[in-house]
Amino acid sequence: MILGRTTSRLVAVLAVLGAPAACSSTTPSAGVVPGADASSPDGSAPDDAGTSAATDGGGFDAAALADRPYKSRVPPGYDPAKPTPLVVLLHGYTGSGEKHESYFKLGAVAAAETFLYAYPDGTVDANGNRFWNAGGACCNFFGSKVDDVAYLTAVIDDMSARYNVDPRRIYLVGHSNGGFMAHRMACELSGRIAAIVSLAGTMAAPPACKAASPVAVLQVHGDMDATVSYAGGTLVVGAAAYLGAKEVVAAWATRNGCGASPLPSTETLDLDSSLAGAETTVERHACTTGAAELWTIKAGAHVPRFQATWAGLVWGFMKAHPKP
Repeated sequence: MILGRTTSRLVAVLAVLGAPAACSSTTPSAGVVPGADASSPDGSAPDDAGTSAATDGGGFDAAALADRPYKSRVPPGYDPAKPTPLVVLLHGYTGSGEKHESYFKLGAVAAAETFLYAYPDGTVDANGNRFWNAGGACCNFFGSKVDDVAYLTAVIDDMSARYNVDPRRIYLVGHSNGGFMAHRMACELSGRIAAIVSLAGTMAAPPACKAASPVAVLQVHGDMDATVSYAGGTLVVGAAAYLGAKEVVAAWATRNGCGASPLPSTETLDLDSSLAGAETTVERHACTTGAAELWTIKAGAHVPRFQATWAGLVWGFMKAHPKP
């Protein structure tokens, strides 16, 4: 793959995701993963949080976690007797789980809505940037053999071993490279993933997805995204092409057995605080299982400035789409 100036430009654009991270808060209690950070940005402790590493006897690939612990949060209302949803957040290229939590702000929603929450990190490439091996389109620029499907499966298995995770309500949320990875996980782990939300990340074209079970998919994408084009394209010379936003939703509509065309809709949302009015259009395919939905941020960029309602809307989509 030819890298050079194209990759340097891509890294410069995506490096904006390296904004200051929020620290994880902790109030030690039964069932909390050890190794939690000491404080949150405001000094409060709204939920339990910690760094999880593999333990023996969990029924999962402990080796996949041995050198890659991940951050997780347990909501204050968690009841070990009740099956509880799990949300896994996947950061963008050059980012980290903690930094992306400071951007998406799902932690507060996890505490209020009582879902388990994990935000792992990708591995570091030859340029020192974290990435997910999401396939040929993004963003394994140096040919790493890392198996992030196995790693993220191990994260889900580890959380399920530690807590009472509802197997019908396991969700992934990703941005950019993390969005590409969310799509890959939905394709390769469709029997377990109930829904994904991808912001500005699609999948390779033509799609080689072999999902055997329906997965609810929400694609959120700015139509002026200069990094991962709304219309599709390639990220760097030599990389696989990726689907456009409409194409990836249509591909999932076909795989989920939904209607071929989106339903007529006049629904709009105000997602981006930097754009006037309710700038986001909503398109849904008619589905009896799974979902295929597109939120188009008109004049939206790769890193939208989200309204405070963003995290709640993301959770609302996932909450509405458990496995049957």
